[in-house]
Amino acid sequence: MSETADFNVDDQGVLRFSGELTLPRLRDLPDRLDTLADPPARIDLSGVGRIDTVGAWLVHKLARDSGAQLEGASKDAALLIDQVAQADQPVQVRPDYVFPLARVLAQIGRSTMTAWHTLLGLIGFFGAICIAFASVIRHPRRFRGNAVTRQFEVVGVDALGIIGLMSFLIGIVIAQQGAVQLRQFGAEVFTINLIGRITLRELGVLMTAIMVAGRSGSAFAAQLGSMKLAEEVDAMRTIGVSPMEALVLPRVLATVVLMPLLGFYASLVAIIGGGILCWISLDIPPATYIQRMREVVPMTDLWVGLIKAPVFGAIVAMAGCFQGMQVKGNAEEVGLRTTAAVVQAIFLVIVLDAFFAVFFSSIGWD
Repeated sequence: MSETADFNVDDQGVLRFSGELTLPRLRDLPDRLDTLADPPARIDLSGVGRIDTVGAWLVHKLARDSGAQLEGASKDAALLIDQVAQADQPVQVRPDYVFPLARVLAQIGRSTMTAWHTLLGLIGFFGAICIAFASVIRHPRRFRGNAVTRQFEVVGVDALGIIGLMSFLIGIVIAQQGAVQLRQFGAEVFTINLIGRITLRELGVLMTAIMVAGRSGSAFAAQLGSMKLAEEVDAMRTIGVSPMEALVLPRVLATVVLMPLLGFYASLVAIIGGGILCWISLDIPPATYIQRMREVVPMTDLWVGLIKAPVFGAIVAMAGCFQGMQVKGNAEEVGLRTTAAVVQAIFLVIVLDAFFAVFFSSIGWD
């Protein structure tokens, strides 16, 4: 029959437990222990039949508070009490105060290290794409034409509407703002120069890259991230299919090929939008607008935009696929990596655009 937990203290200050130190048998034992006049010098557990986690915590707490030495415990009881003692760690409810400047510097340091590791990861990912591309060249049968064609539709054809609308409105805004400023000097005709050069050289390709990053780059990250969570990528590796060749390479190739076409299309639509506003607001006929555009816009502006476009496309596709392949853990990671892909792609595109501007100016293409 189970015995109720009890204890007694002898003249030498040894507290001897008896019975079963389990939750149903403790009864008022904890309250009686709290009323002890003198803390015990030693705690004897030789008379204990069974002990559970609650009993082990009771013994550990008594020994911790009184500084008593445990003795007579069975092997299992000693192991359980030791496990409870290891788990008895202070809980820090509120973190220690950190000087605000130190906290800001620590955050900057963590962000810097994250950016550095991401850059190294992107470089390594670019190397993996190059290896996959070389492998496909050596084995043309492994080239997935259907996948590339499908990405042509997703990245290019489906994006024509939003890119055209955005570019048309940008052309109108550039023309309107340029005309307002140039009217102060009686030079409204130079609005055509502003529209032609800035759309073909900068804004047409740049805004297209940003739109593709927000639309297709995020889709790449979400698609590959979902496949990672569903272990489809691991399954492809198991059956001998390279994810880089089957998933990443078609998306990168499609984006690189289509970006020059989308950039040129966006520039033309922006020029049309600016021309309509010049016709309505400045009374410049379309024929005069086109003739003036041909005179003031050099061919180098077109080449600048077409050279930058495939580089921007590669950056956008790489950022989206890289972040998608980094997904692990749970579905929340898909959203975080998708956001990171868009931010990363837009940031790198703008940084590279600044480098291109300096480079082309230095070789006289300004």
